[in-house]
Amino acid sequence: MLSRLALGLMWLLHLLPLAALAAVGEAVGALAYHLVKPRRRVVLVNLAKCFPEMPEPERVALAKRHFRMVGRFFLEHAIMWYAPKERFMRLVQYEDAQHLDAHIGRPVIILAPHFLGMDAAGVRISCDHEITSMYQKQKDPVIDERIRSGRVRFIFGRSRLFSRQDGLRTIARSIKDAIPFFYLPDMDFGPAESIFVPFFGVQTATITGVSRLAKLTGARVVPCVARMLPGGQGYRARFYPAWDDFPTDDPAADARRMNAFIEARVREMPEQYYWVHKRFKTRPPGEAGFY
Repeated sequence: MLSRLALGLMWLLHLLPLAALAAVGEAVGALAYHLVKPRRRVVLVNLAKCFPEMPEPERVALAKRHFRMVGRFFLEHAIMWYAPKERFMRLVQYEDAQHLDAHIGRPVIILAPHFLGMDAAGVRISCDHEITSMYQKQKDPVIDERIRSGRVRFIFGRSRLFSRQDGLRTIARSIKDAIPFFYLPDMDFGPAESIFVPFFGVQTATITGVSRLAKLTGARVVPCVARMLPGGQGYRARFYPAWDDFPTDDPAADARRMNAFIEARVREMPEQYYWVHKRFKTRPPGEAGFY
């Protein structure tokens, strides 16, 4: 019942101009900073590990900015879920899209780190291209269905949303068929699928799926970083040149390259990385947990 009420509220919110919706989202996020103490602690621990040189008051201020952006991130899904396609497309700009366009029709992996504009970027790309992505099932079936259907509203042709249970080989077949794979690989999926390489100087459980898929398929890796713009300006999905000399024969070196790229982008807009995730949950053997 509560889930359906929440979705009803989201439907109403999509009627607001984006500037008003952004203001509401920031207010909700500012309140969440004070009320959602477990996630506030996660964010502060993550920031302390990644920015130890930053004075604590500055990290707290960054955490507060992040929560305001997270509030926007959640509420602005109303646009993705319910707004007409034409309105949604106007809100998401491309930058340097030639880096993706050059590889359409050939195997390509779109490397999309967990910045808060990631969902808007993925849905926007699906308006223009056949695309596949991966989906993590949610515990609440009502919310699960809404998130899943929201991501596939505008897909066409051979586009598909994979689950993690589908496995890399199933995804690889789709990439070989020249359907771009929108891949978000920078989360802690536990020790079974990961190796430890540095992220902001911290040994971090990092999956090797990007290099494994690139090796299986011969795909080029084109990074895409999505930025939430101020107020009612929408989003910008920036594409970067395809990585040369990737993958190598060293999965750890490939994982380090990916983390270094993400780290550089985080430094450009630290308030927009997905700090509410327990990125350092899995620790090397014998090392105490952070959270």
